[in-house]
Amino acid sequence: MGHVYSTNETPDNVVTVVVSRRVKSGCEVEFEKLSTAMSEAATKFQGHLGSNMFRPASTDDPEYRIVFKFRTPADLEKWQNSAERLAYLDNFEELLIEPAKTEVLSGMVTWFTLPGQNPVKPPPKYKMTLVSWLALYPAVSIIFLVFGDLLQPVPLLLRTMIITGFLMPLMSYILMPRFTRWFAFWLYPKKQQSRS
Repeated sequence: MGHVYSTNETPDNVVTVVVSRRVKSGCEVEFEKLSTAMSEAATKFQGHLGSNMFRPASTDDPEYRIVFKFRTPADLEKWQNSAERLAYLDNFEELLIEPAKTEVLSGMVTWFTLPGQNPVKPPPKYKMTLVSWLALYPAVSIIFLVFGDLLQPVPLLLRTMIITGFLMPLMSYILMPRFTRWFAFWLYPKKQQSRS
């Protein structure tokens, strides 16, 4: 069974942080080592849900994007104010062309992030709604097809909790990353990509 969210821990509480850093030429190896070490340090903090580093798409734009998630804003705040993080930040300064840019996302917008896109500029709501439905409809149908008979005797509230507890992590970590890539041509038209 998937993760069942408690009262204070819902998909809407999960926060995604996108840090953009433009690295000086020749400092890439040192930057990646330092960034990896910092990401490993973050894993020791409560609520850390994972991280990814996206390398520059081309040599013309030396911007790295580091994306990481925390379970709640309070968990994120503990990491951001930690002595460990502040020590790493001091070491980044001499490797960067300009100060880092940090963007914090929450809610459904975090489902619609792509490497090389500005994650803070989400697609229009109607597009996000339609793609979410395209992922959700078959997922719910399959759950009812496979587990419907087993769940039928379970009281309604408990049944709903079980289904949504399985469904939300499935959407967040498996279905939506794939659907976002598959529908990127529509979610992020090339004209929009060129302006990002």
